[in-house]
Amino acid sequence: MRKLLVLGFVGLLAQLIDGSLGMGYGVTSSTLLLAVGVAPAAASAAVHFSEIGTSLVSGISHHKLGNVDWRTVSILAVPGFIGAFAGATFLAGLDGATAKPWVAGLLLALGVYVIWRFLVLGGARPQLKSRPSAWFLAPMGVFGGALDAIGGGGWGPVGTTSLLSSGRLEPRKVIGSIDTSEFVVAVGGSLGFILALGSQGIDWHYAGALLAGGVIAAPFAAWLVSKLSGRVLGVGAGGLIILTNSKTILESLGVSGSSVALVAAALAVLWISGIVWTVRQDRFDRALAAMEKDLVSA
Repeated sequence: MRKLLVLGFVGLLAQLIDGSLGMGYGVTSSTLLLAVGVAPAAASAAVHFSEIGTSLVSGISHHKLGNVDWRTVSILAVPGFIGAFAGATFLAGLDGATAKPWVAGLLLALGVYVIWRFLVLGGARPQLKSRPSAWFLAPMGVFGGALDAIGGGGWGPVGTTSLLSSGRLEPRKVIGSIDTSEFVVAVGGSLGFILALGSQGIDWHYAGALLAGGVIAAPFAAWLVSKLSGRVLGVGAGGLIILTNSKTILESLGVSGSSVALVAAALAVLWISGIVWTVRQDRFDRALAAMEKDLVSA
């Protein structure tokens, strides 16, 4: 019972992070399940089944708050479903650990770019006339869905990172659209795991505990996205990308656990400092804009 309560809290925390930053639910939940001895395929299956409920509630909440670009969701959904289904059934036998460091390196580079654009440039983005094209979204959906099923998480890191880097959608709509389309991805992965493992290979208690915590957090996370500025969201997401993938790369290189922990702690301090600075700068800019507006009206 204690383990289920802990999993419920982890589901709540993971969904709060995921719903606010567009990534983190699968990675956080899968990590804990693996730590308590659940087999990788069974852990990913439990996470995907719980995500059906959490992503549905999260998507509805984001939609009500205007955080969803439905054109992006409609293009991403089918490729994401196909990728997740294939990853759960046909690709689950591949050694995901071999490709993981290379994927982490790419995401790390994109995370640095996101931080640079939102922290240094203050959220400035390319002046692009159109939203992301289907030629950009469809391959991203297949790749993100497959990685999500194989690694227990990946839809958010791939989708959120790529869309933030493209600069074609405002951050809150990037996060809302990725979270909403994740429902279809979770369904695809879950169907694949049912076929590959059978219902007996899935711990429904774990999935239910994660689901309960995630459903509680989903509406609040969506509300948080609608209130925070694009600059704060961008720095928050970029920092999470850098922190997560730096850890993955260091572990793949055989760096000792204590060294990885020190690097992660240092990056976490820098990340939090960047968020605090961004919040203060955002408040200053808003106050300055209000003063200029008062002067003009006077």
